[in-house]
Amino acid sequence: MARNMQPVLKRCRTLGIEPASMGISKSSKKNPKQGRKKQSEYGLQLNEKQKVKFIYGVLEKQFRKYYVLASKQQGITGENLLRILESRLDNVIFRLGLANTRREARQIVNHGHITVNGKKVDIPSYLVKPGEVIAVREKSRDSVRIKEIVETNASRVVPKWLDMNKDTLTGKVVALADRTDIDFEVEEHLIVELYSK
Repeated sequence: MARNMQPVLKRCRTLGIEPASMGISKSSKKNPKQGRKKQSEYGLQLNEKQKVKFIYGVLEKQFRKYYVLASKQQGITGENLLRILESRLDNVIFRLGLANTRREARQIVNHGHITVNGKKVDIPSYLVKPGEVIAVREKSRDSVRIKEIVETNASRVVPKWLDMNKDTLTGKVVALADRTDIDFEVEEHLIVELYSK
């Protein structure tokens, strides 16, 4: 399985991303714009695509698959793409506050700590649907690490399209994510322009 092993802060600086949108509290003291030339239109489009891929931890082949899926759905392709990415199980775990970062959420799912509608799911790219119940497995609930994470993220705001019960470590997908629910700045139309060339 291919994995992205780039240092997170360095990549954030390159792409102009706030580390907080990755779930990281550290920050880089270096100025990301220092010594940069003016970007071409293609450069801006590519940068936007790389930024979204990096934030969600998706590689090119899968990202392109999501774009094709988004273009076949009704509505605005860019918004559909973001909605699909937000619906990934690893992202949902992060948004519910069951992980500090999306990378950690991916690992939690991979290690089989999560159930969807009572069945174990260990595929981070699983796309959740409205009405599905996501929970930490019975065996994993007593894990010191899971308890630490939940306590650390107690103040994190859960988006309105999700419902979280911190006592039972259970979340419910109330609806699909809306464009306003995205927690970082993105110009998705640039990604659509790049792929539609």
